[in-house]
Amino acid sequence: MTPSEILSTDLAEAAQALRDKDEPFAFATIVRTAGSTAAKPGAKALLSADGTILQGWLGGGCTRGAVKRAALQALQNGTPQLVSVAPEDLLAEKGVVAGDKVDGTRFARNGCPSRGTVDIFIEPCLPSPQLVVMGASPVAQALSALAPQFHWSVSSTPGQDKPHQPCFVVVATQGQGDLEALKAALSVQTTYVAFVGSRRKYASLAEKLATAGFEQSAIDRIQAPAGLDLGAVTPEEIALSILAQLVQDRRAAVKQTDA
Repeated sequence: MTPSEILSTDLAEAAQALRDKDEPFAFATIVRTAGSTAAKPGAKALLSADGTILQGWLGGGCTRGAVKRAALQALQNGTPQLVSVAPEDLLAEKGVVAGDKVDGTRFARNGCPSRGTVDIFIEPCLPSPQLVVMGASPVAQALSALAPQFHWSVSSTPGQDKPHQPCFVVVATQGQGDLEALKAALSVQTTYVAFVGSRRKYASLAEKLATAGFEQSAIDRIQAPAGLDLGAVTPEEIALSILAQLVQDRRAAVKQTDA
């Protein structure tokens, strides 16, 4: 089943427009209600990166603040959120207060006269991370072909990093402009930089980067040689080892943020 079959036409079109621009957004769905509530289970909304409702409806203002906070958390961590908005006396009966998180559910106070309870599931939709593969070497070609299968947005030139689109750079020039490529990679905001080449070769390049005025902390952050030690030999195997390291670092960053 496609998103357009699940969502209304307006929500599906608005979501696709944000995807086309590599903009983060979130879906909010009411999954349960109790008592008097304006919106009912199944009601959906599309939220922008700042938590504003762009399309759809989740009822009155009683849930708006809690939904916004949950959406911002979901987009920051890249993980879904479940928020339960309930009257203060019902929260007290559960032994929780607004802001508590128990068994994966974040609780919030409903101060509206309706005194209903609304449980809302927030699902973040983040753009694919940007993978900049610099160079035209066989390793660069193999990595550029493999990465999109694992939901990486591949380009050849580092650009300005977007807050919700981390930028990973792999320098695979392999003797064709190595130093200039490393300088370009260190001149922009990146989450990760790796160099395809031996430790000895990179040590020589690192000295030249320091002479050129780059901070030692930035130079030390470059992964060299790129990739996990899988015993890779062919360009395709080397590309696989690099992608494995990229996935490892990407998932580790998500776990650290979620903690």
